[in-house]
Amino acid sequence: MQSPLRWSDRLIAALDDGLRALGGASSAARPSPADEIDDAELSGEERRASSALLRVNHAGELAAQGLYNGQALLARTSRTRSQLGVAAREESDHLAWCAARLDELGGRASLLAPFWYAGSFCIGVLAGSCGDELSLGFVAETERQVEAHLDDHLRRLPAADRKSKAILARMAADESHHGTMASLAGGVELPAPVRRCMGVGGEMLRRIAALL
Repeated sequence: MQSPLRWSDRLIAALDDGLRALGGASSAARPSPADEIDDAELSGEERRASSALLRVNHAGELAAQGLYNGQALLARTSRTRSQLGVAAREESDHLAWCAARLDELGGRASLLAPFWYAGSFCIGVLAGSCGDELSLGFVAETERQVEAHLDDHLRRLPAADRKSKAILARMAADESHHGTMASLAGGVELPAPVRRCMGVGGEMLRRIAALL
């Protein structure tokens, strides 16, 4: 039977995953929900609006990769580490989908991509160091907040941009599933001040990534 990876091996793997995500080497294991949808004629203003929203979500997916990798690094059990790994792979799909759609729209990724990943990785390490129950609770709360912001972006996307809407709708469904699974696995509700701080951090990412 294969022996479990040592802490140092997991750290190297996490750093490799981060470099791949930042370098645009992430590939989706699942087809994009937008693949079967014909691209509509969007005005320049509509393309800019969609690009800004997709850039925010691309930055958010980079942050998700950092969070999950950081949490998995210090997960207490192989079960938690495996669950975080499954979610991270699905978030990698989201990252690739957002990157492809940004390219189609003629947009660009956030200029602060390394910061989003590195900062989130550190937060993930901190969450993981608090034990699996709190770490899974952090996942559940993160996904709840992300799902809410995706619903907001779905309302704000140009009506004709059905491809972007399909991507964000699938992402929202996945985030809801991740949060539910984290709660069922023993995640505990975080204190209100922590939830508020997470909300402030998420809002900062959304506002800054929309511009930069």
